[in-house]
Amino acid sequence: MLSVLALPLLASLLAALACGAIGTLCVVRHSTYAAGAVSHACFAGLGLAHWCAAVLGLDWFSPTLGALLAAVGAALFLALAPAARGARGDGALSAVWAVGMAIGLAFLSATPGYQGDLLGYLFGSVLFVAPADIAAMAAFDLALALALALFWRGILAVSFNERLAALRGAPVRLHSCVLSLATALAVVLLVRAVGIVLVVALLALPAIAARRLARRLLPTMAVAALLAFLALAAGLLLAWRLDCQPSAPTVLVAAAFALLARPCGRLTRRARGC
Repeated sequence: MLSVLALPLLASLLAALACGAIGTLCVVRHSTYAAGAVSHACFAGLGLAHWCAAVLGLDWFSPTLGALLAAVGAALFLALAPAARGARGDGALSAVWAVGMAIGLAFLSATPGYQGDLLGYLFGSVLFVAPADIAAMAAFDLALALALALFWRGILAVSFNERLAALRGAPVRLHSCVLSLATALAVVLLVRAVGIVLVVALLALPAIAARRLARRLLPTMAVAALLAFLALAAGLLLAWRLDCQPSAPTVLVAAAFALLARPCGRLTRRARGC
């Protein structure tokens, strides 16, 4: 059993690392809905990649590449477009969310043949990851780590108080773009694990639980990554036992962590007080 689940567990670990860092920043910045919009925009890139491969013969245009291009485009739009800022932001998020899905469905309808594998991206397929997927996920994690290391102070300033950072003369637009692009990378990485529909849940729930168990940001990211991996691993084991997709039990386990984190956090604080 462990030999069968070795690659899925490794993929879960790589996904959890991105989930812990980016999910915590999204929760702190109150931008989980933006991450959901970017994840649904990925469907446009997935549909385009399948259409190009089937109709134009562009086999090098992989679904992962298509999802990455769509996610980066959506993230840059949300970071830079005036329509995505201020009171009109909710409308822009909804538009990106819906238009991305509509474009993906349009390409899916125009692609000849059965496209059931593309629909699998809606709910994840971590059980069927290949060594090439592991390499891509590791590359995404490395890119995320480099981006966070290079722009850490600016990302912190933008995440906690963007207006104050602008008043202090920080390049807010640059750091917002970096954070949006990092979120896009994390979303593409997590789509492979839990699918487009449930990405926002895996980003938010472990981070929400971790914020109730840790005080400082870096420990919160570490706890969120650990909880995300435990949820993914538990989802794999439950899927193996129940013969179902692992994405649903993964999110339910993560939700249980978020519910239990509050009383556990209270007990921890009381024990420290004693």
